[in-house]
Amino acid sequence: MSSPRLGLRANIGQFTLLVVVNAFVGAMVGLERVVLPVLAGTRWGVESYAAALSFIVTFGVAKALANTVAGRLAERAGRKKLLVLGWALGLPVPLLLMWAPSWSWVVAANALLGLNQGFAWTMTVVMKIDLVGPKQRGLALGINESAGYAAVSLAALISGYWLASGNEDLTFLVGIALAVCGLLSSLFLVRDTMGHVAMEQGRRDVVEERPAWRAVFSRVTWKERHLHAASQAGLVNNMNDGLAWGILPLFFLQAGLGGEQIAWLLALYPLIWGVGQLFTGGFSDRVGRRGPITMGMILQGMSILLLLDAEHMVSYATAMVGMGVGTALVYPTLLAVVSDHSSPSWRASALGVYRLWRDGGYVVGAVLSGVMADTLGMEEAILGIGVLTLLSGLWAGWLLRPADSNQ
Repeated sequence: MSSPRLGLRANIGQFTLLVVVNAFVGAMVGLERVVLPVLAGTRWGVESYAAALSFIVTFGVAKALANTVAGRLAERAGRKKLLVLGWALGLPVPLLLMWAPSWSWVVAANALLGLNQGFAWTMTVVMKIDLVGPKQRGLALGINESAGYAAVSLAALISGYWLASGNEDLTFLVGIALAVCGLLSSLFLVRDTMGHVAMEQGRRDVVEERPAWRAVFSRVTWKERHLHAASQAGLVNNMNDGLAWGILPLFFLQAGLGGEQIAWLLALYPLIWGVGQLFTGGFSDRVGRRGPITMGMILQGMSILLLLDAEHMVSYATAMVGMGVGTALVYPTLLAVVSDHSSPSWRASALGVYRLWRDGGYVVGAVLSGVMADTLGMEEAILGIGVLTLLSGLWAGWLLRPADSNQ
């Protein structure tokens, strides 16, 4: 076997395969973005907003913890084993959802889905960074996240139509097929990338030993300002995605929109988010990380607030497009910031900690918006999340100053 080479072109076959695998990962979660918030009340009799959003809380906790564990284990056991483990954990999810006699089954299934996303998606991110080396990180991450969230969008749109036509169980059957394809391709076609890590590390003048996990956690969480900026912005970004997932379907339903209209709106946001990352990842390689992150967070916040003044389909769609563009600017760029400011020897751990905070945003968003919607109303929940997103963008812009070699 030839020695590993760094670069997108040199690894185009494995890179493309990992893009496809990540599309399967994204579709798994997209299938339930429209279906579960609506079926919570109609099929399982859940009445409270906070209770209905409990499946997102469970998903977020499981995914955040899996991200952290996956990052650390990947440096010891390799990437491929954890990718395969992620798909093995995802296999029972659609079956549990299809046969669930009560809401507790749905919550349990989403714990497994969170583990699937945490292990499988994290490994596709880490492996692509391994393959391309330091010069094309933004581009690689943009392609990876684009595939994942375009699949989220397509799956959400299709499942929304099935829901509107009374064929929601088709959603779960497609989920079974996706999980099987993801597992088989990861097991038999994907190759590990630890050799690429060793090559990149060997090219450095100074080889940094892998620090203890506590040291990495403190660096990423608060000690190193670039990493802290990424962690807090990632948390708030997924906090408002939790709002979009759990509250907005019910908000649009309350506004009198039909099932197909809601499906299009909820698919539009991740579609723009997904496709946009094909451009924003490479854009941040050229112009730096600070501008896209700051502008993206502010645009997200303004778009969320626009929902409160929307009165017809066009204005709702405008707000969802704005959320998608803002998230596209932010998502791959935050991952690139973490990669820029961590050594190959502990980069997987750093990405795991960052993704712990980022996907912890699902938990914060679901709990906060659910409690606010129950006590104050859905509009107040949307207002609160929008304001927090604006403040996060301003804080990230402050922390990411002044310009350095990656800014």
